[in-house]
Amino acid sequence: MTSLTIRIPESLHKNIRDLARKEGISVNQFIANAAGEKMAWLLSLDYLRQEAAAGRRDEFERFLAAVPDCEAEAGDELGSSLPK
Repeated sequence: MTSLTIRIPESLHKNIRDLARKEGISVNQFIANAAGEKMAWLLSLDYLRQEAAAGRRDEFERFLAAVPDCEAEAGDELGSSLPK
């Protein structure tokens, strides 16, 4: 395990401390979790960009053509629940 010293505003430290206490974890664990979540997000974004760049439009069109043309099941339809 490695230690890391960071400087953050007191207000951010207070919020982290309060949220960590609420979650029943240490500030160190809270920050490690937050860093891990951010890293996973960024790595996923990179992966999706690579996959999109490697994609082929003709394969995509073939895949879409295989989707049946039917009404959405209850709860899956587009409607007023979408953000505007």
